[in-house]
Amino acid sequence: MTSAAPEPPPKSPPSWQHCGQDATSADPVGCRGIHVPGHTACLAHLADTDRDSYLNDLSPGADIDHRGTPFTEDLLHRLLTALHDPTTSQAHVGTARFEGVTFTGDAWFRRVTFTGDAWFDRAAFASDAGFEGVTFTGDAWFRRAAFTGDARFDRAAFTGDAGFEGVTFTGDAWFEGVTFTGDAWFEGVTFTGNARFGGVIFTGNAGFDGATFTGNAGFGGVIFTCNAGFGRVTFTGNAGFNEATFTSDARFDRATFTGDARFDWATFTGDAWFRRATFTSDAWFDWATFTRDPRFDWATFTGNARFDEVTFTGNARFDEVTFTSNAGFSEATFTGDAWFRRATFTSDARFNGATFTSNARFDRARFETTSRLGPLVCGEKVVLDGAVFDQPVTVEMAAREVSCARTRWASTATLHMRYAEVDLRDAVLEYPVLVAARPDPFPSLYSRDPLSEAELSGREPGVRLMSVGGVDAAHLALHTIDLSMCRFAGAIHLDQLRVDGWCTFATTPTDQGRRFPWGWSRRNTLPEEHHWRVRTARRPARAHGWTTPPQDAPELPPAAVATLYRQLRKSLEDGKNEPDAADFYYGECEMRRHDTTRPQGERALLTAYWALSGYGLRATRALVWLVAAMAATVAVMVLWGLPVDDPKPTTTGRQAAVGQQVTLTTDTPDPVNPTGPLPDRATSERFEKALRVVVDSVVFRSSGQDLTTIGTYTEMISRLAEPVLLGLAVLAVRSRVKR
Repeated sequence: MTSAAPEPPPKSPPSWQHCGQDATSADPVGCRGIHVPGHTACLAHLADTDRDSYLNDLSPGADIDHRGTPFTEDLLHRLLTALHDPTTSQAHVGTARFEGVTFTGDAWFRRVTFTGDAWFDRAAFASDAGFEGVTFTGDAWFRRAAFTGDARFDRAAFTGDAGFEGVTFTGDAWFEGVTFTGDAWFEGVTFTGNARFGGVIFTGNAGFDGATFTGNAGFGGVIFTCNAGFGRVTFTGNAGFNEATFTSDARFDRATFTGDARFDWATFTGDAWFRRATFTSDAWFDWATFTRDPRFDWATFTGNARFDEVTFTGNARFDEVTFTSNAGFSEATFTGDAWFRRATFTSDARFNGATFTSNARFDRARFETTSRLGPLVCGEKVVLDGAVFDQPVTVEMAAREVSCARTRWASTATLHMRYAEVDLRDAVLEYPVLVAARPDPFPSLYSRDPLSEAELSGREPGVRLMSVGGVDAAHLALHTIDLSMCRFAGAIHLDQLRVDGWCTFATTPTDQGRRFPWGWSRRNTLPEEHHWRVRTARRPARAHGWTTPPQDAPELPPAAVATLYRQLRKSLEDGKNEPDAADFYYGECEMRRHDTTRPQGERALLTAYWALSGYGLRATRALVWLVAAMAATVAVMVLWGLPVDDPKPTTTGRQAAVGQQVTLTTDTPDPVNPTGPLPDRATSERFEKALRVVVDSVVFRSSGQDLTTIGTYTEMISRLAEPVLLGLAVLAVRSRVKR
């Protein structure tokens, strides 16, 4: 690009030999027209005979130099007639120099061919200027020219560079159908009227940086083959780029769109930069295609922003964008990452049916009045870390991961999810928030067909909650969520957590990997217990099957894990989920039993409670002990507890001599301990008696059987222990069937 010559001072003479006609004290320079060759006056002030002679000597394709010359409509017509080419029936000019020329009437250059360079720098067109169908084979320069009337360049062809820097178009500017083969420079141009560039082809670079469009700007169907620069441009009227094609980079940084900005069906093959742009009215990008990385960072959309059914092939960046009115991204497709970090959505944020192949980031975004976010599909991760939702909202997402760390819910919220691993760490819940798994796909926006979830094919549609650490769970409700990997450490008010529907927890390992034929009893557990057991296992076999803690998992003591179990047990009991609450009571007792800070007596008692009945929750264990106790009691009774024979009462009497009084005494002899070899004592009769004694002891009543001293004490012990074991078994069964 050739640099523009500096504007001369108003009263300074030009650099060429000028006419000087009509010079006065107020204007000592006078006419600034260059001398006609061989004369001392310009073409306008030349004598008629000399002018006729000069014009008659011109031939098609001749070079002309009339810098500073004032042209009337008639004088321009006579000049172009003298350059008329009979073979083309059009004027043919070689190099043309019209710098500083003043065109008083209409200036018509229709279908003129400029073979050399054409210079119109600082020219003044007082009326209409017509360059329709003009061909500029060389460079064409209109720098700082002024078009007072309409300027028409329709269907003109600029083969070389075209320079319009600093030009002022007071009337309408028509460039429809123009072809710019070289670079086209419109930096700092002022379009006071309408600017029409419909169907223009820019083969070289197109620069409109700093231009001002006061009227409507029409760029519909324009093709930009090279870079298109619209930095700091001001569009006061409507700006229409409908169906425009940007093959290379398009730069609209800091542009201002006061009227509507329409980029419907536009195609951006290169980078599209709208950083810090301001859209005061509506901005339409519906059905546009962004092949590379569009940048809308720090842009401001005061009116509606419509990106419905837009295709973003590269990374789309909307960081710190402000959407004052509705922001529509319905049915939009984001193939790369989508960045909306610290964006502000004052009104609705519509992502209905939007598809994100990669990540969608809304870190620290603010949704002030958004009532519904989604439904949308994300093949990777949706990040809502630090986002703020000021009003009641329904969030609908089918995604691989949804991170809501430090998200602030200032009102009620419902999160309907599919496929997702949800992270709620340090989220702030000021009002009730429901996280629920949606069983069926979300509906499409424009049809009854379900929203395509092809990005998530092959995965289970269930939802997994990963962490609620740092959350006040008093306002949190979970419905049909997989909690097997959820970390509860750091959360408060877990006893007020609502767990509804079919929520699943982690379980004990099914394959313990030990030398014993049995493993851990099946029960629901928390990941925190898994992590503790892995960290405290003295042998690798003891940690087999338990989940290995991640690197950021805190190392909790058994007392802290017991607290988690106790609070969640209370939550499940309040929800009438007694069976799962029983499992958490088991886990609480387990952690208390392993808590070395508790008194040894308490731990011993818990150990006995665990061994006998699994804390009153394992009926099989209690029954096994009961059967064992009964068998032991029967054995003792058969071998030592039953006497040889049941003692028979013996009556003895004494008769007095005088009064004929008879005294009778009945006594039962002490049972005789059995003697002889032990096998001889194990008879069926003795076994039947011993079994009757034991069964009566289980139901806590005396059998009435005569026993030896050993049998008596054995019966006393069995009447105390065996009913307790039976009660523990009944209690364990009750805990599993209680409603």
